[in-house]
Amino acid sequence: MRVIAGKARRLPLKTVPGLETRPTTDRIKETLFNMLQDEIADSRFLDLFAGSGGIGIEALSRGAGMSVFVENNRAAAACIRENLAFTRLEGQAEVITQDAVSAIRRMEGREPFDIIFMDPPYNKGLEAEALSILKDSSLVSGDTLIIVETALNADCSYLEEIGYILEKRKEYKTNAHLFIRRQKE
Repeated sequence: MRVIAGKARRLPLKTVPGLETRPTTDRIKETLFNMLQDEIADSRFLDLFAGSGGIGIEALSRGAGMSVFVENNRAAAACIRENLAFTRLEGQAEVITQDAVSAIRRMEGREPFDIIFMDPPYNKGLEAEALSILKDSSLVSGDTLIIVETALNADCSYLEEIGYILEKRKEYKTNAHLFIRRQKE
């Protein structure tokens, strides 16, 4: 795994050994950031279920103003810190070692993020739980773009019911990215 583009371009990133994290492949990461290129500059970026931090680090490398990484696994959070130091991006980052729901509650009252990316373990309902809490949070404005990486066959019919609009769905061989925003009131 490596940084694809920007100021940390081509730098290799460490990953956590084992199957507890699923690093987003370089090809999928490149496709995702090509779709986000107009929204990244100076953005406030939140990487939930961050794994080894590859998505948030890519955002920083491409010009995001700051990135918050939330990862419950201590070894993975340590890996994020190492990757941030290696890429010299730690000055624009915060790492929270906590489960996503607790971290969202802890950050309540902060200004909204421009982009929130979440890649929870598949088929456990964690994205629905996080999205339910984010819906009324100060961390999300009507302009916040939320991207959920999910299993290809995941049921996303709950989105409208809890207050979101699915703007786009990008499918890959084994997974998909859902681009959603909070419904306007």
